[in-house]
Amino acid sequence: FSLKELHGIFPWLVESIFGSLDGIIVGWNLRCLQGRTNPTEYSVALDFLDPSGPMMKLVYKLQAEEYRYDFPVSYLPGPVKASIQEQVLPECSLYHNKVQFPSSGGLGLNLALNPFEYYMFYFAISLITQKSSPVTHPVSPSNSAYFILVDTYLKCFLPTEGSVLPPLSSNPGGAIPSPTPRSPAVPFTSYGMHHSSLLKRHIAHQPSVNADPASQEIWRSETLLQIFVEMWLHHYSLEMYQKMQSPHVKLEVLHYRLSISSKHHGSPAQSSYQALHAYQESFKPTEEHVRVVRLLVKHLHAFSNSLKPEPLSPSAHSHTASPLEEFKRVVIPRFVQEKLYIFLQHCFGHWPLDASFRAVLEMWLSYLQPWRYAPEKLPQSAEPLPRSVSDKWAAFIQENLLMYTKLFVGFLNRALRTDLVSPKNALMVFRVAKVFAQPNLAEMILKGEQLFLEPELVIPHRQHRLFMTPTLGGSFLSSWPPTITDASFKVKSHVYSLEGQDFQYKQMFGAEVRNLVLKLAQLICQAQQTAKSISDHPAETTASQTFFSWFGFTPSEMNGSYTGNDLDEIGQDSIKKTDEYLEKALEYLCQIFKLNEAQLTQMMMKCGTAQDENGKKQLPDCIESEDGLMLTPLGRYQIINGLRRFEVQYQGDTELQPIRSYENATLVRLLFRLSSALNERFADQMDVLCSREDFVGRLCRYHLTNPRLIQKIRYSPMVKNRTSQNWGPRISLRFLASYRTLVSLLMIYFIASWFYIGPVGCTFIILIGYFLYAVIMTFFYEGWKPHEH
Repeated sequence: FSLKELHGIFPWLVESIFGSLDGIIVGWNLRCLQGRTNPTEYSVALDFLDPSGPMMKLVYKLQAEEYRYDFPVSYLPGPVKASIQEQVLPECSLYHNKVQFPSSGGLGLNLALNPFEYYMFYFAISLITQKSSPVTHPVSPSNSAYFILVDTYLKCFLPTEGSVLPPLSSNPGGAIPSPTPRSPAVPFTSYGMHHSSLLKRHIAHQPSVNADPASQEIWRSETLLQIFVEMWLHHYSLEMYQKMQSPHVKLEVLHYRLSISSKHHGSPAQSSYQALHAYQESFKPTEEHVRVVRLLVKHLHAFSNSLKPEPLSPSAHSHTASPLEEFKRVVIPRFVQEKLYIFLQHCFGHWPLDASFRAVLEMWLSYLQPWRYAPEKLPQSAEPLPRSVSDKWAAFIQENLLMYTKLFVGFLNRALRTDLVSPKNALMVFRVAKVFAQPNLAEMILKGEQLFLEPELVIPHRQHRLFMTPTLGGSFLSSWPPTITDASFKVKSHVYSLEGQDFQYKQMFGAEVRNLVLKLAQLICQAQQTAKSISDHPAETTASQTFFSWFGFTPSEMNGSYTGNDLDEIGQDSIKKTDEYLEKALEYLCQIFKLNEAQLTQMMMKCGTAQDENGKKQLPDCIESEDGLMLTPLGRYQIINGLRRFEVQYQGDTELQPIRSYENATLVRLLFRLSSALNERFADQMDVLCSREDFVGRLCRYHLTNPRLIQKIRYSPMVKNRTSQNWGPRISLRFLASYRTLVSLLMIYFIASWFYIGPVGCTFIILIGYFLYAVIMTFFYEGWKPHEH
């Protein structure tokens, strides 16, 4: 194909691979393509889209001719789309000199992108715009073709070793030039003095461009990262968007908006209501999206940590450092920090309170631990010991203070609203506590807070750049000596640039957060008690069962109590894991916040008193009122999280219970009539017998009364002024209507027939056996209460 033909089919080819922006064309569905289920298509897609594959060769071939392709602004992230539509230039240099207004009768704004940018825009945004098609087999996001390609592109264009590989050019010895600056078609206002790219700044400092060929290729690394960050992280609501802007920038934008007229292309200015609506984007990241962002974070840590040691001479640094080394130095604070912080805040505040939050949690913890991706390795003998965080990471912790402190408080608020009896939720608390309990980490965070809370010193030669951040005109590659900016200034700059000058900082080691930690510790103790009670419940149930209860001769099936719990399905192994996670998490929290052992002991003893004299679980927190027990807010919380519960029991006449599924309805009604007739006929005689104090009276009371009802009624909420009912001694034959009882009797008669025992003899043996059992139970039964007249 000629270049002109390739230029024409390139947009169609990209759309066929990644799908259309509106989701109508699915494309190759790389997010669901896995080698285990579709090995042929999987390998073909990876080979074709590899950085050295045919698709990239086509990209570089078109790049050499400086072709441009239109990308609609309407599919960009909400904040960027709204600002461009209002003719306010975003701070990211990726959009500079690329906005093209439509000709007369055109449909909307477009970005004029070179082939590499166009390809990467489609690749990155397909993670968000393309909906996963329904599949019949489980899909692992970490094994999908899309996830592997992201990892491959990061390793190729952001290498941790060596330099960026030069693009494959069709001309031998030829180089693909970097994009040339283009004049904007329409004047734009800006968020502030936007910084130029690393490439342009580096070339300006060099005596000759050809002296360093890598300077011509660093633009691919910067462009790739900017596209990934903009497409995956640049999503937030209007409130958060406005908070990120400094007061003078807001004033500048407002002044420009007021001066806008309809002279540009004859279209009226967008109304304020439409502008507000445009910024407020309903953004709901998926678990797969978060996993890809975590991959990006981990690679950027490894990329940044591969920076060569700085030379001793500061003057030599500015002349010998390659553009890739400069890029490594500023890649996280300049390109990622701000948008990732807002992305995490959005997830912490809007993600459902379920186990899927683990993906967000691990991504956050990966960012907090750059030392995990440092090239140095510990000796094998030191691996079992907890690894202490080196003091060299103090600067990173101080410049990312809010990532550690504010998001930790956000996690505490989430943990206090989750069910910690669940092993997955307990694991998340354990993971966070374990990370923050690393030796020396809490001390460095505390040092960062102290630096932020230091009184500000006004130094004349620094006043003009107070809190100058990259988004507001500052540059991390500026020529100012680093010794001028003290640690306190860096921490304040970080906090105020992310949250604004009026931000009220909440100390992680202050009294308010400490109270939250104590509440979490109390919740952990309660969850441990709940897990223990669930673990003990099956054993108690088994021990309480007798041989005769299986035959239906005990009133256990008639008391109407509900002893089950939804958490019973967890399993003994999971309950054991829950207890281990919570125990270690509590230990780590004590290490981090120096919790008082006396407080914890008292708290655990208080949780231990959740069992009363009969070994039953304590009722939820209630208060006495005129109508009986009323749940308090704490009691509602305990019920919702499964910490305590009421024993749901039938408290009426056991003879009038609804017919159960294991009973024969006809027999229940017939036996009720028979029992009622007998009770009415012999009521006086039974009352006299139960009033006797000898053995006969005890035997009659055991069989003709139900003393368990009075004992169990105390575990359920009941109306205070409810009139107590006394049904007196009576005969109950309802147990004979149970299918289990009927089947048991038939089996006994069938087995007796083998020994040539007839029905009458078998019935006599059953009655004699039960009478002996009743006599023994009367002797050893101590829970009976005298019959009340």
